[in-house]
Amino acid sequence: MSLSDSFAIPDVSASDNDEIDSLPSTSTESFTSEDDFDAQREWEQSLEQLQLLLTMILVPFAGKYLGRKFAYWSWARYMEWMHNVEIRWTNKKTFKASGAIEAAATL
Repeated sequence: MSLSDSFAIPDVSASDNDEIDSLPSTSTESFTSEDDFDAQREWEQSLEQLQLLLTMILVPFAGKYLGRKFAYWSWARYMEWMHNVEIRWTNKKTFKASGAIEAAATL
């Protein structure tokens, strides 16, 4: 076995190509009636709305919340390590709730 053989990409079998070719397409020509076309368009619009909800609201909120949580955690570890100060959160539920409120305040 030579060095060039170890980097060879194996050939794709014909059965793999047949499986890919048999997948259904979502072109507008495949719809039998106007109702199917409208249902497909509504489905795509609802998926787009879910994607916008995820990218515009949920991901930034989670990022801000987890970022603040990590910042407080790392600040406490730094203070304990560098200045030998014990950082203790007295009420964890209030701390978590205030972090969620602060993260949501500027969205």
